[in-house]
Amino acid sequence: MLRHAARRGLLAAVQLALLAVLIFLLTSLLPGDAAEVRFNEQAGLDEVAHLRAQLGLDRPLDERFADWAGGLLSGDLGTSLVSGNPVREIVAGSLGSTLVLAGVTAALLVPLAMLLGLTAGLREGGAADRVITSVTLALNSVPDFVLALALIAAFSLHLGWLPSTWLGADGGGLLASPVLLVLPVAVLLARTVCTLSRQIRAGAIAALEADYTVQARRLGVPRTRLVLRHVLPNAAVPGVQELARTGDQLLGGVLIVEAIFVIPGTATALIEAVQSRDVPTVQALTLLLAALALAFNVTADLVCQRLAPRTEVLR
Repeated sequence: MLRHAARRGLLAAVQLALLAVLIFLLTSLLPGDAAEVRFNEQAGLDEVAHLRAQLGLDRPLDERFADWAGGLLSGDLGTSLVSGNPVREIVAGSLGSTLVLAGVTAALLVPLAMLLGLTAGLREGGAADRVITSVTLALNSVPDFVLALALIAAFSLHLGWLPSTWLGADGGGLLASPVLLVLPVAVLLARTVCTLSRQIRAGAIAALEADYTVQARRLGVPRTRLVLRHVLPNAAVPGVQELARTGDQLLGGVLIVEAIFVIPGTATALIEAVQSRDVPTVQALTLLLAALALAFNVTADLVCQRLAPRTEVLR
């Protein structure tokens, strides 16, 4: 297990390094730069060129990459080209709301998906299975932005029960006003719970039909023990694998949700940085999201290895 974890950690580090290079190259291809955006169309070429030189945007690409990569290794994310503040402060200031939103969603996601998936899988073909399958398939086909707009129209504009925006709230005050979380979390949970519960259902059905489960039933193992000791760990494996992909989907969903509900989080900061061509901030936030996605995948792989160890032949 330790060898597998070390190998996966090393692979993740290499992947993150390659992603850092790719992110730097892609941001360098953005049309325009911070100097042009700051002056708009009201400045002459000399003024734009002077500001570009002040910001270091006229330096060769390899020099800028070397400085940026060296800063990353030392924990320095650079300085914002727009505000002049350290990028670390911008990233830290945008993380509060995003972490609260993602944390609450993740805390509800796994138990809900496990409950729905096991309920459907242990009663394959029954009424509960048909209802859960129908609802999850229907919700999974609705795009996040469509569901968000529908919930806002129903519960905010029509009924007036829930707020439709986070304007005026910050990450620290969200837990004191949980009503702000209801609609955004509902949107993020809708498709992710559906996808994850379907995988757990399939895993539960496969585990119930496996030879070891059939033999355990023949030996008179009680159903509760059978489910907890044999069905649940093996049903969780495809669910955990899907959870890594769901984590990637969740990160993409956060971008949409934060934009629709005007949430002052990481996605909002990233959009503003792209619009103003604040390249160091774009690079830091994008690399952070990439690191989170990698962490999801590595954690899921290690959990799967722990739940159902695989014997690997080394050549």
